Amino acid sequence: MIKSMTAFARESRTGDVGELTWEVRTVNHRFLEPYIRLPEELRGLDTQVRNRLAARLQRGKVDCTLRYAPAVGAANAIRINRPFVEQLLAAGRELGALTGRAQEPTPFDLLRWPGVVQETEPDLDQLSAEALALLEQTLDSLLETREREGARLAQLLRERCERLGESAARVRERLPEVLAGVRQRLADRLTELRAELDATRLEQEIALVAARLDVDEELDRLGAHIEEVLDVLNRDEPVGRRLDFLMQELNREANTLGSKSADVAVTREAVEMKVLIEQMREQVQNLE
Repeated sequence: MIKSMTAFARESRTGDVGELTWEVRTVNHRFLEPYIRLPEELRGLDTQVRNRLAARLQRGKVDCTLRYAPAVGAANAIRINRPFVEQLLAAGRELGALTGRAQEPTPFDLLRWPGVVQETEPDLDQLSAEALALLEQTLDSLLETREREGARLAQLLRERCERLGESAARVRERLPEVLAGVRQRLADRLTELRAELDATRLEQEIALVAARLDVDEELDRLGAHIEEVLDVLNRDEPVGRRLDFLMQELNREANTLGSKSADVAVTREAVEMKVLIEQMREQVQNLE
């Protein structure tokens, strides 16, 4: 299925270890370029996260952020460093004896000392496993969004291919009239030279001019490229690069058609084709 490179997904999960939140945003890019931000506790997951992104995404700039909030009020969430407190109390009594001003600190006085309260370290194995499982869920949501957007872009491309084909058909229908008009204008201009040019030479000159204005080959190639675009849109694989190349080929044929044009109506059709192709090119830039 055709996928867009522009999408956003956010998933959260709250459990015994706390709250985990992934945010993944992707935009178009020639290659896969991930930017990963992880909390300090989970820095070691960087390589695994990159591998999982590479397994699910082929192209795009990926902004991937994990936020972690430890559980509040959980059992043993904090603990008192008893040996350190005992050392503080012993030091306080010793100082009191030396100064003759013994005074026992209150519990809240002790809590203000750095190192008295220690947070219980989370189970990193469990936390890592939950973070990676949530990442897969987030990537599922991201890919669903990319597929929906890709389907919309593919439909727009098909509609523009249809309009491009209709424009090419109008040009092909008008070609005999255009060539007949060119032939007549050349014949009229060369009337005064008939005494110097024999009929055979005159026909040769007219044939050369008509050949320079003939766009049958350009129209044939244009039609072939349109068919190729429609075929590519039905493939179940990343197609952005191939479609980008086809847009270049379509634009080349439209340019040649416009440069060879000797008719206002054909020139207008060539301009319309170029507008459609440019619109398609902009949409293709967002496809994976």
